[in-house]
Amino acid sequence: MRAPIALLSVAVATTLLVPTGSASAEPAPPPGVTTRDFGNGPERNDEAAGLSEQTAGTLRALTAETPAAAAERLKQYPFFRDFRDKERGYPRQTRLPVPAENPADASVKLGLTPYHAIAGKLNALQARSDRVSVEIIAKTHQGRDLYLVTVTAPESKQQTREQDRIRDRIENDAAKAAKDRKLPGKYKAPVFVNNNIHGNEWEGTDAALRVIEELATSGDKKIADLLNRTRLYFNVTANPDGRFVNTRANGAGFDMNRDFITASQPEVQAMRQVMIDTQPVAMIDLHGYVNGTLIEPTTPPHGANYEYDLFIKNTYANGLGMEQAVLGLGYTPEKDGVNPPTIPFRDDAEGWDDWPPIFTPQYAPFQGAVASHTIEFPMRVNNADYANLPVEELQRRSRINTDIAAAVMRSTYTFVQDRHDQLIADQIEMFRRGAAGEQSKVVPIGIVPGFGPEDVYNTTYPRAYVIPAGDHQRSATAAARLVDHLIANDVRVEQARRSFAAGGKVYPEGSYIVDMHQPKRGIANVMLEPGADITPRVDSMYDISGWSLAHLWGATVETIGSLRADSRPVDRAGLDGSVPGTNRPLSLRITDGREIQAVNELLGQGVQVTWADNGTAVIPASARRAAEGVARKYDVDFGVADKATGIKLGQVRIAAAVSADELFTLRELGFQVTPVSTAVLNAGFDWSATDVLFVSSGLNHGQLTAEAKAALDAYLATGGVVTRGSTGSAFNTAAGLLTLTPVAGRGDANGVVKVTSPGGAVGGDAPAHSFVYSPRWFTGLGPEVRVEQAYAADGPLVSGHWRANANGTGGQDAARGQAAVVSGRDERGAAVVMFGTEPMFRNHPKGLFAQVAKALYWSSSAADVK
Repeated sequence: MRAPIALLSVAVATTLLVPTGSASAEPAPPPGVTTRDFGNGPERNDEAAGLSEQTAGTLRALTAETPAAAAERLKQYPFFRDFRDKERGYPRQTRLPVPAENPADASVKLGLTPYHAIAGKLNALQARSDRVSVEIIAKTHQGRDLYLVTVTAPESKQQTREQDRIRDRIENDAAKAAKDRKLPGKYKAPVFVNNNIHGNEWEGTDAALRVIEELATSGDKKIADLLNRTRLYFNVTANPDGRFVNTRANGAGFDMNRDFITASQPEVQAMRQVMIDTQPVAMIDLHGYVNGTLIEPTTPPHGANYEYDLFIKNTYANGLGMEQAVLGLGYTPEKDGVNPPTIPFRDDAEGWDDWPPIFTPQYAPFQGAVASHTIEFPMRVNNADYANLPVEELQRRSRINTDIAAAVMRSTYTFVQDRHDQLIADQIEMFRRGAAGEQSKVVPIGIVPGFGPEDVYNTTYPRAYVIPAGDHQRSATAAARLVDHLIANDVRVEQARRSFAAGGKVYPEGSYIVDMHQPKRGIANVMLEPGADITPRVDSMYDISGWSLAHLWGATVETIGSLRADSRPVDRAGLDGSVPGTNRPLSLRITDGREIQAVNELLGQGVQVTWADNGTAVIPASARRAAEGVARKYDVDFGVADKATGIKLGQVRIAAAVSADELFTLRELGFQVTPVSTAVLNAGFDWSATDVLFVSSGLNHGQLTAEAKAALDAYLATGGVVTRGSTGSAFNTAAGLLTLTPVAGRGDANGVVKVTSPGGAVGGDAPAHSFVYSPRWFTGLGPEVRVEQAYAADGPLVSGHWRANANGTGGQDAARGQAAVVSGRDERGAAVVMFGTEPMFRNHPKGLFAQVAKALYWSSSAADVK
């Protein structure tokens, strides 16, 4: 669920940063999942549990995958093939494999449909009705099938081709499509219903199965008309891994309703592709639990890259209709414990915003939705209630939630049926504005009741973004990753055939161009623009407030005000990896995760890698064949080394007391990681296979036994340490490592910050921006402490939200010029790096991963150099 920050004092979320109110407290962390705190309370992952062997085993199976490889993998599934197969009409039915029955499924206790029963129900519906198509669109992190159900009137292959042509015209020829008065009457308006993205918010799945059956079998003329004029797409359960085990997160420990700007998880990549390929005019995302039923639209601040005048009028109207549908069920506070619905836009001042595009309904508008909503049904059945309430009460509550979820689905398809032509026209207008390069429209005050100056947010679109080639580019590897990611989000990218001039600079041939005259310029801009410091406008934010890929993904990205270039469209970045023809040692500059993966694979093959003083990895000429292999695999470019002197690296073996997203990222980068916690160390931990202890979550030095402390002290005489956040800072103090005083910023402060890096093993060659959440800085530095990175004295916040505490402490002004990342040796010889920033937050800030790797390489190797 999403719960208003305005209701919070301290809010805790499972695995990732997910605020919740007192009416919807999150569960204690399940085995193998660490918690992350939100709001003005403790640092977001202070409280943690060690990973269970089952979860740890699952996470060990993670494999690195480039965006291009992920896209290719997704195409193997029938849904994505079929969308490009113009010779097939509807239905497009698939006989689903039925999993073995498993009574341990958490849904069973609630009287809901267990995962193993879904495929059988869908197979039976396909057999009964030619209105139903079911396809497998992906596999989850743990290998379960994701089912997409399409409900529509049967179509011949000619009719399907016509629908494809119209959808293409709407996006790619919007100006002419807007003038075609016959077009809406011929087009089936797409609607997307997403369910159960949080695994322990179950009932959307059962409501979807109910509504699909109703639509499939109804003889009502109005339903027949609906299906002749719409296609309804149901993602039956977006998170079957979490549904089965009663967790909010998926099998990798990620809150997937925070992953849409990064798309680190296969389930999210599949949902993203569904939205790209279906281009829905409306979507709803089903959650729980807020009593009464919460129905978007949202409070301010509103995402500045939406065509908000088109969005708010439709979203508010559909919200009012859903409210009436819920009230029409007749549930009352007195009889059933069900409060009347809440519409945040109408009923709340702030705290439930649509600012970041990380949530499903906040991502959907960038793929065409002119109405999209989070819905929170009211009756809590998860967390402590799941464990403590009688089964009869849980099932009563689940029946109510299922009724409400089904009611909002029916209300939404009725809304689309009634406003069919206008919704299509509004989607066309959205794409037309983008293609024409029109500036952001200021929404008229009063466009809907209550829309005031506090609701008006706009951005300024540049003429284009340039991702330069050659010497203008900080990292060709990071640039390629960024280009691939933009293309995966349906952003159009071109490449210059020859050099061109813009803004007084000359960009070389091969530079990438993101022309902002394109239909989906909103998703391009929301990813690439710096963002805004919105601290003055609201007191608190629901979630993160800054996320710029241009600042955080390690590539050089520039804006230009005019564009005249000879360019061609590209469907992937043109970086294929290379090794120079030389008999001299080879070097690899570490700027991106793919280069880290390459180095770690070379180390795993037994190649001698030297960490040079300039922060590059050097390998001998004799390892050329191994270099060629990793260059092809990871698309990285080797250079010729100036010299082969430096610190000899070995495989870095990490004992990690970290959160789930950090564990995922460390393993994705190819490090050997063993999860640890207070309990693991107290049970007796063998330190002999550890080079670096990484502490950010779940390790409390004061709770260690005497034996565990003695073993830790023995390790610290030879091993390295990397820390992050308040847990890491507390560990540093308790373990007597570096001499310094950690200072905490306001707990919910977050965003993109300017930093300065004076050089050093960790700070050298770092990007000029970093990311913070619950930021920290370090004062009172002892003589053994080196500043690797500091918050900019003229900032530091570029975009996000960072206020001071009520007593005036913890604000961004207090952080100016202060140390953000430090390194040093304690008196025993341990090589320590401490982060006050968030370099692995939700697997998002890709450009900061190199800083983490450098910290690990330095800490592991410097500890051996006394």
